[in-house]
Amino acid sequence: MSVESATTAPRHDIVPGTGPDAVVPPIKRTAPIVAAKTLFGAQQKPAPLVARSIGFYSKGCLAGGVQLPVNGPAWQAMRLSRNRNWGHPALIATIERFAVEARTLDGWAGLLVGDISQPRGGPMLTGHASHQIGLDADIWFTPMPGRELTRQEREDMSAVSMLAPGHLAVDPKVWTPQHVSLIKRAAGYADVERVLVHPAIKKALCEGAAPAPDRAWLGKVRPVWGHFYHFHIRLGCPKGLTGCQPQPPTGADDGCGKELDEWYLRMTAPPKPAGPPAPPEPPKPPLTLEQLPTECRVVLAAETAAPVTKPAKVK
Repeated sequence: MSVESATTAPRHDIVPGTGPDAVVPPIKRTAPIVAAKTLFGAQQKPAPLVARSIGFYSKGCLAGGVQLPVNGPAWQAMRLSRNRNWGHPALIATIERFAVEARTLDGWAGLLVGDISQPRGGPMLTGHASHQIGLDADIWFTPMPGRELTRQEREDMSAVSMLAPGHLAVDPKVWTPQHVSLIKRAAGYADVERVLVHPAIKKALCEGAAPAPDRAWLGKVRPVWGHFYHFHIRLGCPKGLTGCQPQPPTGADDGCGKELDEWYLRMTAPPKPAGPPAPPEPPKPPLTLEQLPTECRVVLAAETAAPVTKPAKVK
């Protein structure tokens, strides 16, 4: 499936009464407030609507989600018990293309794909503030083994950290030029807006990349905390899709100068002198359905349809 066809041709038929113009179900004021993560985390099937990413990456939902097959010619989905291998058709098409091209063109053994989104997106019961609208995916730095993993292995297998002790540099024992090629390929796709990695990995990419002018892709690679067992690819809002809230564009430079230096200043700053312990801040209340875009109520209430993709059997 091409990225172009995925963005224009939904993989679901619309169920009557559940289209974009459907009446929004009211929220019963007498009912107790339930966290949105509880409501969306309970959904096992996608909403049978036209494929749409609704809202923002960390505050939205997914209509017409498509499931990444658990096995492909160059990928295997991990942590199947979470049921988080769902995404917008454009993202699923990009992952499949990325996996095949990374193997055939770069010699990567194959992708191990972590969390994408829940069947209807939305907040998750555990982990991830983002991954809510079907445009985010985690890809392990560990290459796919040369055999099909069992279901239990996909639950138990641990990813490998790319960082040396101290987390200020990559570990040369595990970091390879192939990792640079892998991330460069991901960042090179036009619909990929960001690739999120740990600052030390960003530094290694800056040092290992070719000189200008072949450095434009580095501007898409953004340093963030964590992200040293996997990297995170994020698509921009598909063209012509209403209701999807975009992020500001990344900078025009490669991000290897002042911005990265500031990250290292924070990472190497001496600890502040110990003082009296501050009172703990109250936990932030979880998002509720009322705080999500109104269309997410339609997504949540849509009648369940048969799965779009029949998952392959995993031992």
